[in-house]
Amino acid sequence: MAGLNINEMLIVTEAPHTRGKNTTSGIMLDVIIALIPALIAGIIVFGFRSLVLTAVCMVSAVAFEWTWCKILKKPSTVGDFSAALTGLLLALNLPVTMPYWMAICGSLFAIVVVKQFFGGIGHNFMNPALAARAFLLTSWAQAMTTWAVPFSNTSIFSGADAVTSATPLAQLAQTVDATSSATAVAESAAKLPSYMDLFLGNIGGCIGEVSAVAILIGAAYLLARRVISIRIPGAYILTVAVLTFIFGGRDGFFTGDALYHVLSGGLLLGAFFMATDYVTTPYTKKGQIIFGVGCGVLTSVIRLYGGYPEGVSYSILLMNVVSPLIERYTVPKKYGAVKPEKGGAN
Repeated sequence: MAGLNINEMLIVTEAPHTRGKNTTSGIMLDVIIALIPALIAGIIVFGFRSLVLTAVCMVSAVAFEWTWCKILKKPSTVGDFSAALTGLLLALNLPVTMPYWMAICGSLFAIVVVKQFFGGIGHNFMNPALAARAFLLTSWAQAMTTWAVPFSNTSIFSGADAVTSATPLAQLAQTVDATSSATAVAESAAKLPSYMDLFLGNIGGCIGEVSAVAILIGAAYLLARRVISIRIPGAYILTVAVLTFIFGGRDGFFTGDALYHVLSGGLLLGAFFMATDYVTTPYTKKGQIIFGVGCGVLTSVIRLYGGYPEGVSYSILLMNVVSPLIERYTVPKKYGAVKPEKGGAN
């Protein structure tokens, strides 16, 4: 040990000094794998065009990320699979009839505007795929709300060939509309898909949200791999179930169909795959529960009292915005920190 400089034995690095085995690319791959059952269900229900539209979204998202890094002469980040995952999530949040060029515009908005404008992965303040979905819904509302009938074999070249139908949530809203006549309510109720249809995917809707069982298989994989915890999705789904049961019935309080609300729309897909995004959600346990409850409250309010039957996307995006505020008030106190006295000297 003689003559050895102690400074040469020290390695100075930035925090955190304790690192786990998980990597960004590994986590992204796990989420992509978990989404495969939902994609397969979408292909079975809506046809081969689902796969083509998904490929368009994923390839364009990766291309936009690579091009942006090339233009700014930054190291390429396509190898972390975050762009591919964004494209996949965007595709699963689109109707199968969506024109390809509109889907590419969505990828551009998600990758360049929402993600790269704010510094790339880890710096975006809201979920890129959901932000792109909201952008597309605002820009091309008709295309974003044209739902193909299940097993109608939509043409891969033109989504307009499919016969369109209403989503279960839109049909459910008609059955509880206080202004509707008893005859209209009865007709709407007769057309409602069954719980089994919702569970298996025999309904209209976005590609990745139609089959509850496929989403739950993917969610179970993520939970088993400990990529996500149950706190956010559990709080989210439970809040929606309670509020829709209390306030969602036509015949007064505590008459709503909570199970129908849970299985319908994008609730399960959003709760397990987008509300759990590491970057845009709180990292504290208490904050995650608050985040999930907030998403549930907003979703229920939009579904029950808004003019749009679905509220998952906007709810998560709004909670993404307030996520830093939640963290501020839920972060644990520093060990040994002394709270300053009121009126004391600065």
